[in-house]
Amino acid sequence: MNFMKSSAKGILLALLLALLSYGLTNFLDLHFLSPGVFALLLGMVLNPYLKNPASFSSGLTFTSKKILKFAIVLMGLGLSFTQIFAVGKFSLVVMIFTLTAAFLGGYLLGKLLKMPWKLTSLISAGTGICGGSAIAAIAPVIEAKDEHVAYGISATFIFDVLMVILFPLMGRALLLSDLGFGLWAGTAVNDTSSVVAAAYAFSDAAGQFAVIVKLTRTLSIVPVVLIFSFLHERMERKNLEGTSSSSLGRKKVDLRKIFPFFILFFLFMVALKSTGWVPASVTETLTSLSKFLMVMSLGSIGLKTSFKKMRQAGLKPLLHGFLISTLVVVVSLLVQQFLGQI
Repeated sequence: MNFMKSSAKGILLALLLALLSYGLTNFLDLHFLSPGVFALLLGMVLNPYLKNPASFSSGLTFTSKKILKFAIVLMGLGLSFTQIFAVGKFSLVVMIFTLTAAFLGGYLLGKLLKMPWKLTSLISAGTGICGGSAIAAIAPVIEAKDEHVAYGISATFIFDVLMVILFPLMGRALLLSDLGFGLWAGTAVNDTSSVVAAAYAFSDAAGQFAVIVKLTRTLSIVPVVLIFSFLHERMERKNLEGTSSSSLGRKKVDLRKIFPFFILFFLFMVALKSTGWVPASVTETLTSLSKFLMVMSLGSIGLKTSFKKMRQAGLKPLLHGFLISTLVVVVSLLVQQFLGQI
């Protein structure tokens, strides 16, 4: 009851924005702009005009995080393991190069810009893995400052907003196939919601491929967090030479908090679809519901986005995030070209 009382206004607002986005994109015949992208941009425009934004916060957060994951789980009913394996074998190779580019490039560029390593690490994680989720998972492990977390999220999100709009246009200009674009968006766009928005704006097939790639990429958050936990401990011990080893305990990592369990539910839905037990009519209905819930989620993200707060991040983090994101975009394309997917 308390949950509904605190979240109802935000969920209802996201629902109304999704309906409005569908209606306007159809009425205005905006073929180049998907309802999800439209909802995201419209939400950002409406953000400054929200009266008492705190009253919407709980519901918008629930919609942007929980409902988005639920929508992705439902999407599993429209896919098969054959598709997952076909995309996965290419995405793993591309991921190795994009993750290397994000972290190595982020480290070197951070040195050049004289930025704190914790901040550059957060931006690299957000760019290379999954936006805000990766930043939130790594921040406590390396004991990052709150402002570093805010800067990191702002730096990656601004680039994502641009890519949601530009990626489908660039994909068509490059004459990418649905699989090629899905691989590109899934490995180069940061946040899961932005991947969904950009890929489905290109085509439904590209959207499905991109989600598979993105979920594979999200799994890398587990080893990356463990690596950063080790690196942070080593650096802390080095800084505290002369302090007894017993005075510095190892920072424990709770795998239950960082492992993206919703991916397991997604795979369960794929397995259920593969059995042939689910009628086609049910699959079509739930797939349509999944798309609508994604539009709701994207709209709620837009409604939560404050340009004022993003401006407070400063120039260096934004420049760092932009350059690393651009590097990942280029590396992803080059690797795909080498693999013969372009």
